[in-house]
Amino acid sequence: MFKFGFGQDVGIDLGTATVIVYVKGKGIVLREPSVVAVDNNSGEVLAVGGEARRMLGRTPGNIVATRPLRDGVISDYTVTEKMLKYFINKVCGKFIFAPRIMICIPSQVTEVEKKAVIDAATQAGARKVYLIEEPIAAAIGAGIDIAKPCGNMVVDIGGGTTDIAVISLGGSVVNSSIKVAGDKFDEAIVKYIKKKHNIAIGERTAEDLKVNIGCVYPKIQDVEMDIRGRDLITGLPKTVTIHSTEMLEALIEPATMIVDAVHGVLERTQPELAADISDKGIYMTGGGCLIDGLDRLLQEKTGINVMIAQDTVSCVALGTGKALENLDVLDGKTNRK
Repeated sequence: MFKFGFGQDVGIDLGTATVIVYVKGKGIVLREPSVVAVDNNSGEVLAVGGEARRMLGRTPGNIVATRPLRDGVISDYTVTEKMLKYFINKVCGKFIFAPRIMICIPSQVTEVEKKAVIDAATQAGARKVYLIEEPIAAAIGAGIDIAKPCGNMVVDIGGGTTDIAVISLGGSVVNSSIKVAGDKFDEAIVKYIKKKHNIAIGERTAEDLKVNIGCVYPKIQDVEMDIRGRDLITGLPKTVTIHSTEMLEALIEPATMIVDAVHGVLERTQPELAADISDKGIYMTGGGCLIDGLDRLLQEKTGINVMIAQDTVSCVALGTGKALENLDVLDGKTNRK
């Protein structure tokens, strides 16, 4: 059934791991894994989101469950378009007027990558597409007043990228984007388990380890978790017990890369803004910052107080939602000014 009226304003946090959709006037209405299952023979989309994620690593030859976004950017344009179309239809229903959509992008994407996002959203049914940088959206979502002439530092750790920005007067003064985030933590766990225990595990198991016992700073009490994988010597399933001390060994390298990137941004920051950050602290957002001890590690290495935002996973989507209020001001521009 068609719904009359002017199309909705929709904000999309198009994440490597999760897609979060915010609808103006309703708040966050959808939170799904960015996974699509496609039939190789017909090209038909069989499942999207949570249902497709359950298929990862468990599909027959003719079905491929993939994540169409890698390292924060579109790696498979056609599948991304189909995924966006599915989510937009699920949220908006059938509208006579297509929705205006604001999408978050990493702070240092190329013009080609920006165009890919705009084209995919337009093909998926958007009337007009706006882009907003992830650190700025994260800062707004964390409740920071970015319009004031003082420095705020945001470290947004997602699934594919870590975006670091110093924000003042509504824009980013110094920023950096590195392709080390949640996915790289998972990869580090897979490699470590393979090297130390001679066992092959999948992405899902690595993520469970990261969430349940993962840490990048020594825990007061060691915790453990049983996992099952394929023994690389016998080829048979095998169960092993993994300890949090092992997770520390596995995850410290990607965590140090994030700390070094933050350090690099601080080195390029003007003295006055650096003084503001020293007073106010560093804000961490994104699901990746929930790894145990990452805030303490960053605080120890920089000497600056580190705070984790309240609704850290939804920060970017909530910030996009607040930015939607200004779409009428932005109209006629394809990018955030």
